[in-house]
Amino acid sequence: MSVRELIVLGTASQVPTRHRNHNGYVLRWDGQGILFDPGEGTQRQMLRAGVAAHDLHRICVTHFHGDHSLGLAGVIQRINLDRVPHPITAHYPASGQRFFERLRYATAYRETVDIAQEPVRGPGATLAVTPAYTLAARRLSHPVESYGYRLVEPDGRRMLPDRLAAHGLAGPLIGRLQREGAVRVAGRTVALEEVSEVRRGQRFAFVMDTRLCDGVYALAEGCDQLVIESTFLDEDETLAREHGHLTAGQVARVAAEAGVRQLVLTHFSQRYGDPVEFERQARAAGFAGELVVASDLMRVAVPSRAGAGG
Repeated sequence: MSVRELIVLGTASQVPTRHRNHNGYVLRWDGQGILFDPGEGTQRQMLRAGVAAHDLHRICVTHFHGDHSLGLAGVIQRINLDRVPHPITAHYPASGQRFFERLRYATAYRETVDIAQEPVRGPGATLAVTPAYTLAARRLSHPVESYGYRLVEPDGRRMLPDRLAAHGLAGPLIGRLQREGAVRVAGRTVALEEVSEVRRGQRFAFVMDTRLCDGVYALAEGCDQLVIESTFLDEDETLAREHGHLTAGQVARVAAEAGVRQLVLTHFSQRYGDPVEFERQARAAGFAGELVVASDLMRVAVPSRAGAGG
């Protein structure tokens, strides 16, 4: 059975708190594991969450501020210590190449694993196309170069039992139809499109440290799960804009407009206490979908396709 879930390792912003570690998120997508923004303490949080180095296949860094990247050194060294048997690919802003290399080689250790470096350049790009997903990046608006990431599953097809029955299709013929796209039954050719409909692939986006910009909307469009910074409450919108961040209300309006099914708020400023206020402001701003205020070590399932509307 495939597993698609977000594992939250840390939810603080610039300064960690007693209850919130620096950033860190692992997306489990079937047999793949993608680590996003490993801040300080990520290696230990992985241990607490039951995530092994062997579970990782990609590392995606949005930008090189410490709360999003200082954990790289420990994670990379753990990958090598554990001799992860498969290649790992790292994506990060090309302008931060020197930071990535400093973190990768922060101390002496024995390299045993191939870590491919694939930096992101320009306004955005398609980073990887696999049978399970396409991974892309879009430029965001922050004081340093920052990118958000979007993962899209290829569309499939959903077989329609009533149409299959109407055409006399059953058993091995259905499998053959799916493989070949058409079969002959009772003297006529039945095409796959006649007895099925498009099943839209699932969509995930990860958006950190940015003001409102076109990239935020593009990344969020039609997402089943949107993980996004909500650093400030609405009363501090001016402060958020000055520092290149979003508020709970801004995020909720983006999600509502983009048709997001599940909104995961995270990256909270240490100035706030009770996270319930983030939920209240997001609801007040008009987001009616599933809403999660993230906490450390939380697991959040990517919503199933049921009810996805396509």
